[in-house]
Amino acid sequence: MIHREKAGVEWLEFSLLQPYPEVVHGVFLRHGLDMGDKANRKRACGALGLSSYVFCEQVHGSEVFRMEDDPPMTPYDGLVTERKEVGLLIKHADCQAAIFYDPVKQVIGNVHCGWRGNVQNIYQKTVERFSCLFDSSPEDLLVCISPSLGPLSAEFVNHERELPKAFAPFQVKPNYFDFWAISRMQLEAAGVLPDHIEVAGLCTFAEEAKFFSHRRDKKTGRNATVISLMPSIKKSS
Repeated sequence: MIHREKAGVEWLEFSLLQPYPEVVHGVFLRHGLDMGDKANRKRACGALGLSSYVFCEQVHGSEVFRMEDDPPMTPYDGLVTERKEVGLLIKHADCQAAIFYDPVKQVIGNVHCGWRGNVQNIYQKTVERFSCLFDSSPEDLLVCISPSLGPLSAEFVNHERELPKAFAPFQVKPNYFDFWAISRMQLEAAGVLPDHIEVAGLCTFAEEAKFFSHRRDKKTGRNATVISLMPSIKKSS
């Protein structure tokens, strides 16, 4: 991932999205920026050149909301839109934030996915929403998954009750699971091309200096991942 900094705000960007200057995005580092705080969210989005943003309720479900629709009747964990200059923001502290971009249809998405999201396969449902709402082809989608709980930190002592048997091959040692690989598997099964997926591969639990982690600290702040579609943009140096 690529490190950026502006006005004391630090964030990471995905290599996969660098050829697309119309896409502004960032995974913000924790230094003084708990994204549970409104002022910090505004400051972070401002560093990306964004004056407005929206975010999800994030209830560990699988509903994906189109931002232009009326307010949803049910809680949701994902946002998709064709609107420009509005940031889609996901807060996370061990869960994955996955940003989606269809460069053909010019639409974006941002999805919150913890282990419950994987169990409900929110990624497949997001791909289906892109297809239904925007006529996107899964093969055109680019997907980038934020730093999150890594396989050596993802312990599930009740996995026989909590996780489906399909996740069993992703157990890296007793009670520990590779959710990075599970997410990649689910995206590929939904039709996303393998080379159109970038997984950060950074563990929020292990990287204490960079990220908040609920598993590590129990009561903690929130990281944030943001994506926005712009008419044109100059990349930060």
